[in-house]
Amino acid sequence: MTRRPPGWIDPLLSRLGTARVEDFTRLTTPAEGGRESAVLVLLGEQPDTGPDVLILQRAATLRNHAGQPAFPGGAADPEDADARATALREANEEVGLDPASVTVLAELPKLWIPVSDFVVTPVLAWWHDPHPVHPREPAEVAHVARLPIRELVDPANRLRVRHPSGWVGPAFSSRGMLVWGFTAGVLAALLEMGGWARPWSPGRLVDLPPTGATPAPSAGTDDVDETALR
Repeated sequence: MTRRPPGWIDPLLSRLGTARVEDFTRLTTPAEGGRESAVLVLLGEQPDTGPDVLILQRAATLRNHAGQPAFPGGAADPEDADARATALREANEEVGLDPASVTVLAELPKLWIPVSDFVVTPVLAWWHDPHPVHPREPAEVAHVARLPIRELVDPANRLRVRHPSGWVGPAFSSRGMLVWGFTAGVLAALLEMGGWARPWSPGRLVDLPPTGATPAPSAGTDDVDETALR
């Protein structure tokens, strides 16, 4: 077990030192207002599949973001000391992640999700002591997976999706998950910053079924129907 992240993360950490909101989204984060929240972008590594990222799939019965893959995370509680505390607490509550198994590396710029008025701080971390995780509340989390970076950057697994609202953004297909919305936007930016991304054709566009889930037109937005943001 080592708490120091492996060398393959170094290029990303160097690039994040100068990261701006504009590197992730064309939407300006409001100076005031918005509900503070945080997500955990947890990078790990396995002998058989290499570097990976932890992604959960929300339960299909939720009122918001039903069935959508996401980073662990949620709204800040009054007792949370900072964004890191929020991200780690939420990951523990959602999938049983032991905060002591994680080394926080950096906080990304705050990103605004207009449809929910959440101001989200992505917290990048290294999983130095990985352990089994699982949905702790099946009514909220349906599935948890470690998605290999090599599968996410495979051009065959990259596409764009169009929400019934008109929102269009990047997406990834891996391990039976279609990762889109805010999560896919952040992933796409980080893969580029880390130097891991491979050339792919953005011409592959898939329509999302009208499941009733709220779109998340923030990070990585390609096109937005303005009526979806009101």
